[in-house]
Amino acid sequence: MPAVTLEAAAARLAALLTGGGAVLADPSGSDLEFDADVRPRPLARSQAPAEVWAVDGGQCVVADARCLQLLVTRAARVRFRHGCCELEDEGPLEAHIVGGGEARAAVDALGLGVSTDASLEGVANLLRDGGEWRAVAACVDEAEPGALVLVDGDLVPDWRIPSRFIADVLARAAARRVLLAGVTKHSSLARGGAPLLGQLELEAEAAFGPRAQWWTPVARTRPDLPSQGRHGLQVVAARLDPDARFAFRIDLPADADPEPALAMISAVSNDAAFPGYPYPLTVADRLAACPPWLRQEVRFELDDLFDQAGVPWEVRDRAFADRHHLMERA
Repeated sequence: MPAVTLEAAAARLAALLTGGGAVLADPSGSDLEFDADVRPRPLARSQAPAEVWAVDGGQCVVADARCLQLLVTRAARVRFRHGCCELEDEGPLEAHIVGGGEARAAVDALGLGVSTDASLEGVANLLRDGGEWRAVAACVDEAEPGALVLVDGDLVPDWRIPSRFIADVLARAAARRVLLAGVTKHSSLARGGAPLLGQLELEAEAAFGPRAQWWTPVARTRPDLPSQGRHGLQVVAARLDPDARFAFRIDLPADADPEPALAMISAVSNDAAFPGYPYPLTVADRLAACPPWLRQEVRFELDDLFDQAGVPWEVRDRAFADRHHLMERA
């Protein structure tokens, strides 16, 4: 079979991106029922809530022996009150050993009741999401009535986190009159095989002009699925600021009134540096990030602990040396 050329791949991509289509899908594999009328409609900004929380998670691999890895995760929390940032909590670094049969202990340490039968493939995602949702639960419990709690990403976390845990967080938020919303920066939602949000941005500009704010319902979680039925969600798309370059996927609880909820989120999405994206989440993102200098710092600390434990340098080097990096440097 002949190899696919770049020219052929480019032609196919061009056809997908410009050809349109009516079939809505989420290639990430989530089970959604798509709305029959996905079209932009105007959105007006309202007043910002008195209190806004934001949560984001981060991770990095510190040491990689292939059969064993040490990775660290953390979940940052931010609180704004009356437009002022009153809390910047980067969250503690949590160290996890995965591989070699060690991942189960790391998952159990989350304390979320993850099933012992659950697959541990891609466990890093589960560990990061687990810590993030513990932080979300803490924000909901500390928030005042009428507050907004923003989560980076959708409100459908790693499938191995028990549905009852997410359902309980959503129920507590509803009981406390706290709005929980997830904002996805780069969505996998598609229509006709091409990115849905890009198509909606073009349609909204043609209908309302280049500086219009807009929103549209997109989908809901299927009520017949046992894994989702206890915490129904709705998915919408919205452009939250006249200067925004992009629209975003936003997840809301199924019983939330989407237009006033989005109007309130829009009120905290007018930062000049990141127009259209909630600025409390930009702060949480910065705090949660695990940049190279942090990885190096943790690695130095790990080496100090290895020294105390009497692990010879040669043993560590054989286990964790980056062969690719050494070959590329040579």
